[in-house]
Amino acid sequence: MMYAKMPIKKHQSRKKPQCKVTDAMQKTYPRSKELCLICKGGRLLCGLPSCPLLKRINIQRPIKEKLSKDISGPSPSIFVGWKGYPDVFAGPMISLNPEKAQLLDDPGRWYGLNFDEIIGMRSLLIRSKKLERIQARNKFIENSQEIALAVKPTEIETEFKKTPSYSLSFSATQQPMGPSGILKRIRITENPKIPGRVESIVSDELKAVEMTIQLYKKGFDVYYLTKVLASGALGLRDSRKMVPTRWSITTVDDIIAKEQMGRIREYPSINEAHVYSNEYLHNHFEILLIPGPWEFEQFEAWAPKTLWTQKTKEPVIQEEYESSKGRTTYAMKEGGGYYAGRIGVTEALDAMKKQARAIIFREISGGYIIPVGVWEVRENVRKAMGKRPRKFNSLKEALQDIGSRLTIPIHEYIKRSETLRQRRINEWT
Repeated sequence: MMYAKMPIKKHQSRKKPQCKVTDAMQKTYPRSKELCLICKGGRLLCGLPSCPLLKRINIQRPIKEKLSKDISGPSPSIFVGWKGYPDVFAGPMISLNPEKAQLLDDPGRWYGLNFDEIIGMRSLLIRSKKLERIQARNKFIENSQEIALAVKPTEIETEFKKTPSYSLSFSATQQPMGPSGILKRIRITENPKIPGRVESIVSDELKAVEMTIQLYKKGFDVYYLTKVLASGALGLRDSRKMVPTRWSITTVDDIIAKEQMGRIREYPSINEAHVYSNEYLHNHFEILLIPGPWEFEQFEAWAPKTLWTQKTKEPVIQEEYESSKGRTTYAMKEGGGYYAGRIGVTEALDAMKKQARAIIFREISGGYIIPVGVWEVRENVRKAMGKRPRKFNSLKEALQDIGSRLTIPIHEYIKRSETLRQRRINEWT
């Protein structure tokens, strides 16, 4: 059986995507009005496990009743768009459920929730939008930065130009988005809860990378750092600017992992193979650590004929790799998922004070019906690395163990692997 392999190319466009998964998504089996009329949500003729129209109505109707031009409530974060860069839409997120405001934009606490629960939560967040230059300096930017720096949701009052519209959107990088509207004015009605140690760091004259690392070392997770970086609150004062949220997610993962890799390269190597496993939201992960200097490789294997790969008949296997020196180019084939997986491994190795060659095997099954963001990759890997590993004295035994749980034969990965060259398998038994 032949398995598709991704070509290595630097750029892709929406009209002519080079990524086979992206191409397949754009050619998804069409669902016509006529088919929907025949089905009426009861026969699932589109091939999906549930009717997307009925699901949208069930979520949308009660939320629409809460929308108006004037909305007050707690804001747990901000969102910065990327279209039109360097002129982007940015603004606070407003929770329609005050009791769950903190949870609605904290993916680190979502592990275990199903698709419907995640969509339902995100639908309760209104995204306010105001067009701003990324280098802008004004009261709106200051308010947005205070909201982003706060560790608890901040009460705000907003007035929209017209009632926000409900249009649920999805992205492979960031969390699902609910209603949105163009902002007319905003007022913060309480003092934002910004820790003193945060104010101290952001008031220094340091580069954004240094501030991000310092905040992480102070105990602030990547989810907090992502919104702070997006707000433009970090960096040398004269060069501070907003960063689109989808870019800030990967940037933070990259900054923290690189800092950890600097230490990992100095740690002693593990002396036997370690295997970690986890599965969540139809994403199965097998993580292999083998003795040797730091390297990282990640595989993504997508099942055929799913929402994402309608036009493929065989699994699509994608691979990204970096040597012990690290990488200098963006992981185009896997995007933010590569960096989210890598930081899950570097966090664990740094905590163990050990060095290893690391390989992530990620298999995505047909049940992964909607993208929920790369936090799912990060938390899957974190959960796996938090478990007690299975240990093996030979690489062959470790690969056999991993292969027993993968749906694609392990040899299909081995022949594509930069790390698992035949000479290495033979030299360590």
